[in-house]
Amino acid sequence: MFEGFTLETVDVGPVRLRVRHGGSGTPVVLVHGHPRTHTTWHRVAPRLADDHFVVCPDLRGYGRSTLPADEPGHAQSAKRAMAGDIVSLMRHLGHERFSVVGHDRGALVAFRTAMDHPDVVDRLVVMDGLPITEHLERLNEDFVRTWWHWWFLAQTDKPAERVINSAPEAWYRTPGPHEVGEANHADIWAALRDPAVVHGMCEDYRAGLRIDRVHEEADRAAGRQVRCPTLLLAATEDDIDIHGDPLTIWRPWVAGELRGVDVHSGHHQAEQAPGEVARAIGEFLRAT
Repeated sequence: MFEGFTLETVDVGPVRLRVRHGGSGTPVVLVHGHPRTHTTWHRVAPRLADDHFVVCPDLRGYGRSTLPADEPGHAQSAKRAMAGDIVSLMRHLGHERFSVVGHDRGALVAFRTAMDHPDVVDRLVVMDGLPITEHLERLNEDFVRTWWHWWFLAQTDKPAERVINSAPEAWYRTPGPHEVGEANHADIWAALRDPAVVHGMCEDYRAGLRIDRVHEEADRAAGRQVRCPTLLLAATEDDIDIHGDPLTIWRPWVAGELRGVDVHSGHHQAEQAPGEVARAIGEFLRAT
């Protein structure tokens, strides 16, 4: 897995990030989502490595990256904090500018990186993600029923950690190792059986419904938008279109070029359709 890549832990200030990197060329960061780790990219990263320096970190609180102590408003798990980690990591690796790709919760981190650091991000790719504000302003019975894990994981009075840690295999159902790769499967489950990681993932969702929403609302009120070219990869067997056309929903948030590509897979695109994902990302990063 990740043949030719380097695996290390990097101190970026408030946290230490486990990261894998390799390849040569223009730099790109691949940011995983919930409940994965950086190893979800093991079939995509090598396909990009001939033309790009590819960086795959575990987000703070996920995998084997650390998470600071809880802060008021769950600020330690804000996407703004995670975006800062990405920028610090890339500077440590010698890159002041880079493109960023994010899936699921990682799409929110990638989006926040482009919003907060417009002079750093060259190109943005979001995979099966929308701004949190757009979800919350479209709440209806269908969304609450099918995305109920958002509210469960974000609870604080009756923390989800107690339920998940009592039987992680009952809560999380992942495809088998023959489908996602043995090493990737083992890494996912090592994380899911770690109570510290479960807490970190729950804090991600708690921040999402609180401080992340505040940050997005402030951006919109100030007229801030993503300035770099942006690509949306939408899985055809997922429900990112639950609120309607996702490109239409993204349009007010992106000042410049915005395009979309369908990926013929379920939600975990990088594991289920790595060739399509790598091809779409590669073509977008090469575009001028």
